[in-house]
Amino acid sequence: MDRTHCIAALFACGLAAGVPGVAFGHGEVHEHAASADEHQRHMAGGAPAASAARVVLRANPLLDASGKRVRLAKDVIGDRIAVVNFIYTNCTTVCPVTSATFQQVQNRLGESLGRDVVLVSVSVDPLRDTPERLHQYASRYEARAGWVWLTGAKPDVDNVLRGLGAYTPSFEDHPAAVLVGDASGWTRFLGFPSVEQLVGRVEAIRAARAGTGEMAHHGH
Repeated sequence: MDRTHCIAALFACGLAAGVPGVAFGHGEVHEHAASADEHQRHMAGGAPAASAARVVLRANPLLDASGKRVRLAKDVIGDRIAVVNFIYTNCTTVCPVTSATFQQVQNRLGESLGRDVVLVSVSVDPLRDTPERLHQYASRYEARAGWVWLTGAKPDVDNVLRGLGAYTPSFEDHPAAVLVGDASGWTRFLGFPSVEQLVGRVEAIRAARAGTGEMAHHGH
């Protein structure tokens, strides 16, 4: 099987896999770290897992694909809903699958991309992934404004990854994971969540925001 067909097969497995029902209430928030065994199960085609995640948006400076110095919380996410994945440009297995999924999420979001929702791809290999390389990689997936690609000095990127619960000593061993959330809380999907699952979570957060705004309005 050639590389294209391998990637297509992995992508198909990711889209077909379902996520068990997960409650997104105001209960206990616990940190979820992917174990090597979990990662192997997901790579073998097991259903992706989803859980509430403890996320800290570290203030270390990063670089976007244009070379602009940015900070994740203030400059990239702001008050928007964020969908975050982790890639490196030399990857030929997991990263093309998640990037292709993000490309479809981008298309589904339409005009809300960059306005209400931001897609964020963080390099786990900042020593090689310069802004220029990220720009070239992003062009393969026709990334538009609102899909932000981040790299930077390794100590800064590593600290940001730790805050996101995505740091591994060897970048090649990083698990497939996607974070979806905002200031109200975060969900981590392990494995290959489908476009429908990611967009569905974004819509759930959007609905919760609308409900909170409506209650505040009636409160006055």
